[in-house]
Amino acid sequence: MIKEYASLKPYLKKYALRYFLGIICLAITNGGVIYIPQLLKRAIDLISRGETDQTQIGRIMLLMVGVAFVVALSRLGWRHFVHGASRRIEAELRGRLFDRLVTLDRSFYSSTKTGDIMARATNDMNAVRMATGMTLIAFLDGLFMTLFILIILFGNYPRLTWILITPLPLVTLLILRFGPMLGKRFKAVQSGFSDISDRAQENLSGLRLIQTYRREEYAMSRFSEVNENYRKANLALVRIWGLFHPLIMFFAGVITFLLILFGGKQVLLGNITPGDFVAIMSYMGMLIWPMMGVGMVVNWLQRGGVALERINAILDREADIRDYPEAEAGRATGDLVLDHLNYTYPDGEVPVLKDIDLTIKKGMTLGILGPTGSGKTTLIKLLPRLLESDRGKISFGGRELHRIELEELRSAFSLVPQTTFLFSDTVRNNIAFGKPDATQEEVEQAARISTIDRDMENFPQGYETVVGEKGVTLSGGQKQRTALSRALMLDREVMILDDSLSAVDTKTEEFILNHFRESRKGKTNIIVSHRYTTLQKADLILVMEEGRIADRGTHEELIGRDGFYREIYDLQRLEEAESREVRDEQ
Repeated sequence: MIKEYASLKPYLKKYALRYFLGIICLAITNGGVIYIPQLLKRAIDLISRGETDQTQIGRIMLLMVGVAFVVALSRLGWRHFVHGASRRIEAELRGRLFDRLVTLDRSFYSSTKTGDIMARATNDMNAVRMATGMTLIAFLDGLFMTLFILIILFGNYPRLTWILITPLPLVTLLILRFGPMLGKRFKAVQSGFSDISDRAQENLSGLRLIQTYRREEYAMSRFSEVNENYRKANLALVRIWGLFHPLIMFFAGVITFLLILFGGKQVLLGNITPGDFVAIMSYMGMLIWPMMGVGMVVNWLQRGGVALERINAILDREADIRDYPEAEAGRATGDLVLDHLNYTYPDGEVPVLKDIDLTIKKGMTLGILGPTGSGKTTLIKLLPRLLESDRGKISFGGRELHRIELEELRSAFSLVPQTTFLFSDTVRNNIAFGKPDATQEEVEQAARISTIDRDMENFPQGYETVVGEKGVTLSGGQKQRTALSRALMLDREVMILDDSLSAVDTKTEEFILNHFRESRKGKTNIIVSHRYTTLQKADLILVMEEGRIADRGTHEELIGRDGFYREIYDLQRLEEAESREVRDEQ
């Protein structure tokens, strides 16, 4: 567990001054708290002796109020410095976690649930904050209080003190016993929180599907299952932690009993004054907090260690796809050449792509068609290294991809997938996402090419309309056209449309493609589609089947010979004819 805290060393060093000032304030607080029983002792002794001069007692009371005021200020000080430092560490660590998350690739996200990631960014971070804030204070506070109280007690009442502290070794054994049990149970709680977060996120994301298929009861039963597991994990933790406090209070009661039994006798015998008795009682009451504080330290350290272990698992994770040592800076441009390219997914055995040889000339429009599972999407993801090829090579402008810095390489591509993602933001900000400083004219120009500008009059606030989470308020075609506008804003060397006009009617699609080709002259374009109408004007069309390039050529060449492209062409022509007949009959 302690080794996990080594990752916090840079942060602790950075905020060392804050912690130092917090400890100074804590020392002043404890000094004042320990001094107050001495004033109380003097006042009670004066009263017990029948002192009639109220001036002396009044001075003691005023001094006690002054000390209490200093204690209040110094307590405010240590909370400001220590809690402030722990909050800053939490914020920086969360920022670092997010920075790492945006660099990780498919292999991480395919094996890690969204709910688990969210739990680490929230619940685990809170545990780390408590460990870097309250743990230090509870430890030092308990150490200072215990040390100085025992010095005072042993210095003035050694025999009585030996009797009163006899229960303390049992408290130590209790703490040592409960520590490992708390860590194990807290890990189960964090895991349960991850599961419940993930299940909630999954159900809410698929709520429309759940309602459509009338599977509400099924969704609720699955959520109830993880909810019950989370409840049980929390109860298991609470049983241990809940037992700790009553036991501490029990030992405190034993100490009070011993004080009354033996200390009261000493008062009656005249060995100690009533003021001494009250002071000893005050000090022994103060020792209850260090006993509880040690338990809290163990609890928070265990929680923080478990949380850091989960957070560090992500922070220490390296992206599978990253810059090679030989990678060089420099703008990526030119021809794309694929040489005997093969690809097999890490969790698969059968190659998805087999021996792909292809040259995509700069400024060319390449069309790709093929049945589902033929490797089209895999192929286009290899070009910007969203996936990493295991055999064969890809060159861009005469340089192999591993010789190009990843940032430079991906800055040359824009990809519009079939399943688009929009942020819960305005239409304008979604279009200008890749170019935040874009002018309104640039945004509207991109919207005109994709034809999403035609829909603006139907949106309540036009371009300033908030589209909702994942663009929930837009239709499929509107989302695809907004995503296309976003990609057009970047005007990059290579634009890839992965069946990204599938939800758009053919007439609108034709208009979009005509303006798309006009705006993209001199730039490389790759269009994946199941429609021959989308691809017919491409400079070169690939027909992919079972991971191979089964055929290639222009539209005219491909419909002139038998093959998958000709079958699709004939089938879609027949569907178009049938649609015209239906419209004519209507």
